[in-house]
Amino acid sequence: MSRLAHHAFSLAALLLCVVLLSGRPQLTQGALAQESALTGQMLVATERMLDTRFAETVIYIVDHDRNGAFGLIVNRPYAEGPISALLDSFGLEHDDVFGDITVHHGGPVDTGLAFILHSAEYIIEGTLVIDGLVAFTRNPEVLRDIGIGKGPRRSLLAFGYSGWGPGQLDGEVQRGDWLVIDGDPEFVFGPNSAAKWRRAMDRGDDFI
Repeated sequence: MSRLAHHAFSLAALLLCVVLLSGRPQLTQGALAQESALTGQMLVATERMLDTRFAETVIYIVDHDRNGAFGLIVNRPYAEGPISALLDSFGLEHDDVFGDITVHHGGPVDTGLAFILHSAEYIIEGTLVIDGLVAFTRNPEVLRDIGIGKGPRRSLLAFGYSGWGPGQLDGEVQRGDWLVIDGDPEFVFGPNSAAKWRRAMDRGDDFI
């Protein structure tokens, strides 16, 4: 890992320690449980997207209701480092923990906040199952479980999120900034992030 990447990961570790324990933003279980048209769906930025922060992004929508929307970009990894370093930064036990974890850029809003999407067979205190296939956990214990081989089969750690106010995302979709496709764990957790956008665009074109 490069010195720059190591520095970025070290900073991410410190931020993650603060954020996961603080439990922000205030996404309540009740709010995440509300059904809506886009919760559990994926957004694919089209070539009409003018906001460069979202160019060629694929976003998994965690929550969407009349109050707005919340999602995480799933195709922008930016740093990698040992899980034990994260746990050590928390002051949490990391004996027998092994393996590295990749940090993703989840969006331009509150980039000091961290979130973990994972496969839905894993549930601990604080886990919110979104659609039966993908779940959302803020409890840092998930990292230790991943590091000892008892965590979710698949996971994605992201800093920052993508957020929209009431009606904002609906307008962007109607304007053609986004294609909407079914949520797919292969896109969320699968390898080769650089190819995710093109693959998602090809899938979206099938329904146009």
